[in-house]
Amino acid sequence: MTEAPPAITRFAPSPSGYLHLGHAHAALFAARAAERPRGGHFLLRIEDIDRGRCRPDFDAAILEDLAWLGLTWAEPVRRQSDRMVDYRRALQRLEAAGLLYPCFCTRKDIQREIAGAASAPHGPDGPLYPGLCRKLSAAERAARLAAGATHALRLDMAEAIARAGPLTWHDLAQGEQRARPELFGDVVLARKDIATSYHLAVTLDDADQGVTLVTRGADLFAASHVHRLLQALLELPVPRWQHHDLLTDTSGQRLAKRHDALSLRALREAGESPAAVRALAGFPD
Repeated sequence: MTEAPPAITRFAPSPSGYLHLGHAHAALFAARAAERPRGGHFLLRIEDIDRGRCRPDFDAAILEDLAWLGLTWAEPVRRQSDRMVDYRRALQRLEAAGLLYPCFCTRKDIQREIAGAASAPHGPDGPLYPGLCRKLSAAERAARLAAGATHALRLDMAEAIARAGPLTWHDLAQGEQRARPELFGDVVLARKDIATSYHLAVTLDDADQGVTLVTRGADLFAASHVHRLLQALLELPVPRWQHHDLLTDTSGQRLAKRHDALSLRALREAGESPAAVRALAGFPD
């Protein structure tokens, strides 16, 4: 049996709160995946595209907490806020290919359309966008843009799939997957307040950093379908994926910042050792 090549992995938190045990599990999982077999690299990327929620003190705390856990990373820390030009170029490329369209709908517009429909298809993130602005004529789009109308940029999913053709991707735990990006409908790739989406930014960053194994929580499994499509459209290298289980609290609810999950900082201040916290995160020494 041929041994898998050394992996380049990354941990990519958002500085919108303190890291908790679930983050520790994800970071340690990625670091261990880079160690087996030897010769891999573990990278750290700060996903700070949402400037309204991200804070410098949380950014600094991420580095401090990971170092306290005993983690080191192979390159200088990458920050998405330094990559906006690259995201813009990718959007321009997709737009020039006729794969993007401006969407002028408000949330209320979309909710009203969905409520008025006999049935609305649902995807992993809820009801799919009903395609209101996809139906606009080129002249109407141009007129609204010229008037300065607020808009997002959506991917014309049907056209994108037709261009890319059948695609597959491989998850180390669940095997070969047929890409099904249509599950998400016409996803937003940029909006007025955030110049790129998670889907676009993470796909470009993983390619630019040479990531060969994308490790992340099982809650993002479906997102890999969209990322595989974007890789095809932008002619990017295709990594392997490995989606791990999520840590949960005593009620079975997954740990998350919005649920006030116990932070690594609180554990440290309570006198827990790095070894004890690694064990709590599922990685006993």
